[in-house]
Amino acid sequence: MDLTHIRGIAFDVDGVLSPSTIPMSEDGMPCRMLNIKDGYAIQLAVKKGLKIAIISGGRSEAVELRYRSLGVEDIYMGAAFKLPLFEQWLKDRSLDASEVIFVGDDIPDIHTMRAADLSVAPADAAWQVKEVADYISPCDGGHGVARDIIEKVLTAQGLWMDDEHAFGW
Repeated sequence: MDLTHIRGIAFDVDGVLSPSTIPMSEDGMPCRMLNIKDGYAIQLAVKKGLKIAIISGGRSEAVELRYRSLGVEDIYMGAAFKLPLFEQWLKDRSLDASEVIFVGDDIPDIHTMRAADLSVAPADAAWQVKEVADYISPCDGGHGVARDIIEKVLTAQGLWMDDEHAFGW
């Protein structure tokens, strides 16, 4: 898997950046858990120049706030159909689909996964998603999937742990 040409990565949230099973608050809203190592990798990827997008069917101000704090500018919440937002992100960031990865875990992600050059699925993704994925991470959703793929991309490009900036937030 050649990752030297990758310029962007787009992530789903539920089942990818957060576990598939999440607690509910008293008002019926999901309380997402996010992985700290994923967060470290995402902020480093942004600093190293990778374009990062969040494209989620869910709606959460907390999720948006978290990823903005890591430097992610392109956050699309409430995406009933992700492909048009993915295509808009490509256009807005002057990216070609041949330069990006999409990470998804369930059936609503399949069209977008097929549109990206490389598609990634967590270990616990739906079987239909695993069938279209180019790479299946050994990590379950919410347990380091973003770290896994970002570390692979930055390592392939000689940017993982390459200077003093890699050792801080």
